[in-house]
Amino acid sequence: MTTTAAGSLTDRYVAATLSQLPGRQRADIERELRTSIADAIEVRVTSGMEPAEAETAVLTDLGDPARLAAQYADRPLYLIGPALFVDYLRLLRILLVTVVPAVTAGMAIVRMLQGDTARAVIGATVDTGITTAVHIVCWTTLAFALVDRVFHQRRPAGWRPAQWTPAALPELPSRRMRHAELISVTVALVLFTSLILMSPRLGIQETSDGQPIGVLTPWLWDTGVVYAFIAAVVASLGFAYAKHYLRWSLPLGMTGALVNLAAPTMLIWLALTDRVLNPAFVAAAGWASAVPKWINAALVIISVTTVLHTVGEAVRLARRR
Repeated sequence: MTTTAAGSLTDRYVAATLSQLPGRQRADIERELRTSIADAIEVRVTSGMEPAEAETAVLTDLGDPARLAAQYADRPLYLIGPALFVDYLRLLRILLVTVVPAVTAGMAIVRMLQGDTARAVIGATVDTGITTAVHIVCWTTLAFALVDRVFHQRRPAGWRPAQWTPAALPELPSRRMRHAELISVTVALVLFTSLILMSPRLGIQETSDGQPIGVLTPWLWDTGVVYAFIAAVVASLGFAYAKHYLRWSLPLGMTGALVNLAAPTMLIWLALTDRVLNPAFVAAAGWASAVPKWINAALVIISVTTVLHTVGEAVRLARRR
């Protein structure tokens, strides 16, 4: 009875293994596997184990029949192997950072030109961004998985991936370069904020009595939004200096990321609600009705790109630290 039970267990294990192998390989592998199991059982029985106990122990050591069949068939048990995984992540990251913003910005432009409300534009943009990201992840993963399967089957014996060398390491930025970067950012932000504050007095267009017409809508000054925007810009400059001179920490990194997101997020809201350009200036300049929409769309694209860069930089610093 014990021999029959043990034999039945062996038959079940061999059958489960062979069911996942090509038909032309089954006969040879069955003979090899049964011989291996029988020899291992005999060794354990000789050492004093009961046949049934020895059978169970041997099959337990062999492991899952699906894994054993994959080893016999030289079939990988992963979706994307180590030879292509790094390239897969790099391409996926590039596609998500470039294609998704471009598609969502294009959708926002189309919806704004169609005269949709801000809520409809935001909803369509978010839906398009999520759908595009899902498609990119799905099809890129599928493509790499197929390439990896074909490559795994056709690569020659003894193949090794290209060896990495320290020559591929990026150069560290010099102290002078960091100072030049901070100076350029400071100058750009000073000029930018000065232009915003002086815009109501710039005489690009004038009323019939010679009064200047501001490029930006007076609503920004009436509500104080312009000062909140400038404060966010100045705060982001402060954190740019903090990033270079203070020791990085998680609270500092999170605070800096939130501050850097404030100005572009506010600009996205202003552009989508058409609260950037002064309607009186647009009328005095004789612009077509589509020009403000294109300008708002460009502001949205720039702001979305800034948001993505800020989030990516924050994640990169957090992982590195």
